[in-house]
Amino acid sequence: MRHHDKNKKFGRVRKVRVALMRSLARALVMEGSIDTTLAKAKALRPIIEKLVTLAKKDTVASRRVVAGRLGNDMEASEKLHNVWAKEYKDRPGGYTRITKLSKFAKDTRDHARIEFVK
Repeated sequence: MRHHDKNKKFGRVRKVRVALMRSLARALVMEGSIDTTLAKAKALRPIIEKLVTLAKKDTVASRRVVAGRLGNDMEASEKLHNVWAKEYKDRPGGYTRITKLSKFAKDTRDHARIEFVK
């Protein structure tokens, strides 16, 4: 049975997988768009969507939760609250876009770009 087995493992143990998603989320918040594999972009999308929705509330509790999910990176947390949350204050969802790119040259991994929608 596959109960509670919805998330991708990426061949990593839990702590390393959480660190990977945190670093990808931090990079996306700071840069606005990142290039990664399609599977990682698809796994990152719900995390970012929930963080932006939480940041739109702009309470002390939401700031603490967002900072914790981004690994206590206060610079990324502030940018998420002050830039991205204010840009999407009237938007009900769908803050990111995944665009498929050509495959990596050395192997057949699908390459994708995840970015915030303007």
